[in-house]
Amino acid sequence: MTIELWMLFGAMVLGLVHLTAASFTFKAQVGNAYSVGPRDEDLRPSGVAGRLDRAQRNFLETFAIFAAAVLMLQALGRSGGWLSEAGAVVYLAGRCLFLPLYAAGVPWLRTLSWNLATAGLVMVMAAVVAGP
Repeated sequence: MTIELWMLFGAMVLGLVHLTAASFTFKAQVGNAYSVGPRDEDLRPSGVAGRLDRAQRNFLETFAIFAAAVLMLQALGRSGGWLSEAGAVVYLAGRCLFLPLYAAGVPWLRTLSWNLATAGLVMVMAAVVAGP
């Protein structure tokens, strides 16, 4: 399995971590009765639960693009170059840093980690069009 596919797998695991963290903190906020019920009141998460919910949505905004780029690399036989490998590692590292920084409410470092992940994503996308 290529580095890019390993990073995609890591991003999939991170997606489950996002989902679990957002879900459990919201459940702790509203209680079991609401979380297993019909949710007619449409309560919104706040505090840490709200930050984790927003972090999850932010992750999902870039994950599909990353997955598509990695799969395109594989389909075109262009994986394994320094640009795609480094980009995939940078994307996942930035996204891994983003979650705890967002949960803790750290503004500037959180933004830096988002920029790092986005730069990695752009690197992977550039490797798709760079050719052999």
